[in-house]
Amino acid sequence: MANSSPSAFMLGIVLGIVLVVLGIGAYVLSDFASITALIPAIFGVVIAILGVVGRQQPARQRLAAYGIGLLAVLGVLGSMRGIPAIIALLTGDAVDSVIAAVSQGAMIVICLALLVAVIQFVHDTRTSTDP
Repeated sequence: MANSSPSAFMLGIVLGIVLVVLGIGAYVLSDFASITALIPAIFGVVIAILGVVGRQQPARQRLAAYGIGLLAVLGVLGSMRGIPAIIALLTGDAVDSVIAAVSQGAMIVICLALLVAVIQFVHDTRTSTDP
């Protein structure tokens, strides 16, 4: 396998844990008001598990990478509805929920980083297996 594979899956594990912390933190900081604040945590658990699978089972690395990539795309698309609130927050305007805006913005950035790592992994594995 490619040299970048361990680091790509380790990044999945680390950023998965970050998403779990983000989701739980948002849920607690919002005084347990909305269960949807836990969405990043749910994504994070699955991404971290896929990262562990990718690191420990070389035969399943490609499947784990595609799973992480799919979740990353869904995470970005699902959080895009918060972009107006993120822009408003960055420009100093009032928003309905600062916690939601920050959580959605962080989710977008984290998922984009995961997506870049998955694309790099796929590129590296395809070029290393070509004759």
